[in-house]
Amino acid sequence: MAKYGKRTTAARAAFAGKSMVTVEEAVALIKSVATAKFDESLEIAMNLGVDPRHADQMVRGTVNLPNGTGKSVRVAVFARGPKAEEALAAGADVVHFDVMDNHFVPNLTIGPLVCDALRKHGVTAPIDVHLMIEPVDRIIPDFAQAGANFITFHPEGSVHIDRTLQLIHDEGCKAGLVFNPGTPLHHLDHVMDKLDMILLMSVNPGFGGQSFLPSALDKLRQVRKKIDDSGFDIRLEIDGGVKIDNIREIKAAGADTFVAGSAIFGKPNYRDTIDQMRSELAQAE
Repeated sequence: MAKYGKRTTAARAAFAGKSMVTVEEAVALIKSVATAKFDESLEIAMNLGVDPRHADQMVRGTVNLPNGTGKSVRVAVFARGPKAEEALAAGADVVHFDVMDNHFVPNLTIGPLVCDALRKHGVTAPIDVHLMIEPVDRIIPDFAQAGANFITFHPEGSVHIDRTLQLIHDEGCKAGLVFNPGTPLHHLDHVMDKLDMILLMSVNPGFGGQSFLPSALDKLRQVRKKIDDSGFDIRLEIDGGVKIDNIREIKAAGADTFVAGSAIFGKPNYRDTIDQMRSELAQAE
């Protein structure tokens, strides 16, 4: 029989015969036997009664409570309706919508309800939804119904890339593939005829404000050649670290659609920033 120390024995005795207690009672019991001289962590396991073998029953996601106290959870929303509207009024053409699941990338962002809210708020510009989630098929119809025009996803997020592209088209949206800096381009080989957009990430996705990775320029040139050789009408989009001082070089490498977040929203005058970007693009022609 295993031997326990004094503290473990005392803790086990406190819980003896108390297998069915409320959450409040359980927390009180745990606090009553806490003896460490530091803030201890608490782990809660729940039986949700779901079958994770089914895609629509998968549960993924965590919330890190600040300092382990659980006193407050803050949610920051990037470029909500009014901000998106301001950027469009300043000359932007498309609303780019990043969706992260804290699983495929280390961040948790917004879902179809916010996309729907943008439409209800009066945003009529095309909405380009970039899915950084896994798996992707379950959520695609929700974004299509919420008003998305383009839906792009990472090849790593789909078991059957061809089928996912077809699903997006069946929902009435334009479809695209997204490539992280380290993702090879061979995923394009047999689906070029099903693509409306190819999005290259020039940063590792998850957080805004990162610097542009110069290696993305060579990748842009390779994809531009693939598009031109295919003869298909496919947009080539770049996302990550796009700024006034590099957008001309990025266009020269082959991009025709540019995602800018902090480069615009981090400035007091959106229109001035976008006008400068357009001026740089004009000089690349």
